[in-house]
Amino acid sequence: MSRPDWIALDWGTSRLRGWAMRRDGTVIEERGSDAGMGRLAPEDFETALRALAGDWLEQGPVPIVACGMVGARQGWAEASYASVPCPPLSPALTRAPGELDVSIIPGLSQSDPADVMRGEETQIAGFLALNPGWDGVLCLPGSHSKWAHLSAGEVVSFRSFLTGELFAALSTHTVLRHSLTNEGWDEAAFDAGVAETLSRPERLASALFSIRAEGLLQGRSGAVQRARLSGLLIGAELAAAKPYWLGQQIGVIGAGGLAGLYVRALGAQGAPATQANGTAATLAGLTAAWKQRTTA
Repeated sequence: MSRPDWIALDWGTSRLRGWAMRRDGTVIEERGSDAGMGRLAPEDFETALRALAGDWLEQGPVPIVACGMVGARQGWAEASYASVPCPPLSPALTRAPGELDVSIIPGLSQSDPADVMRGEETQIAGFLALNPGWDGVLCLPGSHSKWAHLSAGEVVSFRSFLTGELFAALSTHTVLRHSLTNEGWDEAAFDAGVAETLSRPERLASALFSIRAEGLLQGRSGAVQRARLSGLLIGAELAAAKPYWLGQQIGVIGAGGLAGLYVRALGAQGAPATQANGTAATLAGLTAAWKQRTTA
C-alpha cells in the first residue's frame, strides 16, 4: 500500500476506527479495533494506535487528525471545548503527547443549559461540508443523542438526551428485562409508544411499568414490548426537543435502524427528515479539520 497523506481517527468510548487517507479526502484503507477510550489509560493510546496503524506509519511521519472521546478528560489529551455559538470545528486543535503527529478536535460546550458534545461536532461539520449553506436542525441519535440548531455555518445551541443509554439500562438492569427480547420488532407498537409519550411525556415512568404489566396480564410478546420501550423513550425525547424540530428543516445523521426510527417518528408528526450516512459525515468532518490544519 502507498504511504497515506494523512490518517483519520474516530476514537470513541468502545471502538477505534481509522482510515488511511489521500490528500483529496479519498479513503485508501479502513480499519477498526475494540481499543476504545474506556479501555485505555492515557499512556496506552499511542500503543493502541500503533497496533492499528503501524504499517501506515512505517514510511515516515504522517499527520493524524482524531475526533471523539480521545480528547476527553480521561482520554489521551484533553481538548478544551469551544463554546457555542461557534462553527462546529475549532481551529485550536490539541496536540497529543508522544512521538506521533496527532491533532485532536475539540468538542463543543454550552453554558445554559449546561451541555457538552465530543465527536458529534465533527459529524456536524461533515454534514455542512456535504450540504453547503444548510440551515436547520440536526439530530444525532446514539447513547446520548443530540439536537443541534445550525445557522450560517454555526452551531447556535444544542441539547443532549440520555435516551440510548436509558434504553440499554432499562432493558438489561430493571424488571423490564423479563418482558423484552433481543430480537424481533413491531412497528405498530413503536408508533403507539412514540405517540403516547410525545403527547403526555409526564406519564413516561408509569408507561414504562405498564410494559411489565402488559407482559404478565396480556401476554404481549417480547418483540412488541421492546419496540414499545423504544417508542416511549424516543417519544419523550421528541416532546422535549420539540422547540428544536418543529417547523424546521431536519437532518438525522446515522446509518441503520436507530436513525431510521427517528426519521419514522418525526414523519408521523408531519416533520419530514433527511437521513445522512454517519460514517460519511464523520469522514467529511475529519477531512475538513485536516484541511483547516494544513492551511493554518
